[in-house]
Amino acid sequence: MLSALIRNLRIIGTAALCLGASAAQADNYPSRNITLVLPFAAGSGTDTTTRLISQHLSQALGVGIVIENKAGANGMIAATYVARAAPDGYTLLVTTNTTHSANPYLLKSLTYDPVKDFTPIARTGDLPFMLVVHPEVPAKTVGELVAYGKANPGKLSYASGSSSAIVSGATFAHNAGLDLLHVPYKSSPPALNDVMGGRVSMMFVDILTGLPHVQGNALRALAVTTKDRSPLVPNLPSMQEAGVPDFDISSWQGYFGPAGMPKEIVTRLNAEIRKIVEKPEIKAQLATLGMDAFSGTPEQLGTFVNEQLVLWERLIRDAGIEKQ
Repeated sequence: MLSALIRNLRIIGTAALCLGASAAQADNYPSRNITLVLPFAAGSGTDTTTRLISQHLSQALGVGIVIENKAGANGMIAATYVARAAPDGYTLLVTTNTTHSANPYLLKSLTYDPVKDFTPIARTGDLPFMLVVHPEVPAKTVGELVAYGKANPGKLSYASGSSSAIVSGATFAHNAGLDLLHVPYKSSPPALNDVMGGRVSMMFVDILTGLPHVQGNALRALAVTTKDRSPLVPNLPSMQEAGVPDFDISSWQGYFGPAGMPKEIVTRLNAEIRKIVEKPEIKAQLATLGMDAFSGTPEQLGTFVNEQLVLWERLIRDAGIEKQ
């Protein structure tokens, strides 16, 4: 009985030491550089907006912010890397619905759980998509594109650099009754290059990444994917307005850490990110990058992820996409 009591006291003592170490770690946070892991290539919409926010986050926290792009496998490489990192607040994932809404219903062998393996920190906003085509595609409206596609089945192709783009393309094909060839890429920039080069007909791309090429006449934009027009490109109709029913897709963006992060660290990060995103001048800068910036609590992000999983399961099922 005495030995059992001693053993229990040792266990309690060890637990107390661990709690004390965790509290001390949170009190001293951050004491070194923080790495933000992105599932997309440099130059993508998420990369550009994250770099802007990270400049201000670095100043607020007093440490350096390192951006690490780990594109590939529909974001699974980056998400798995962060899921397996130490939950100390020094390795975070900045991601979108690609990894945390769509992948569970697109990939057979998912190496992470978007809910159980992560700590929600802060949502930072939405990035609408737009449909762009190569200038030689004989269509200046979505209606003309649909008519051309139906008259020439199998001739049109669409590129994708994310799960959001995959689902957007498949939803368009399904809802418009088109036969489109899907050409997947690791990330949006190389996919966009092949659309501009004429090797692929079209693509759904975030406004930030695609708009400069539209303005330079390397691409033609036909519509935005949200139910309403975007103030950044007010001349473009929505897909629904252009005649494609039940089309309302956008890419959200948020910060996550590995599961089990100390609450104090999550609270600190959330507070600083929210301060940054809610500053009028930064919201205006992000708007010029095609991002509707806003934030909320970690709990709100967690609830939102669960809601988005339900939504994207339906989108993927309705589009007839099978797991790969």
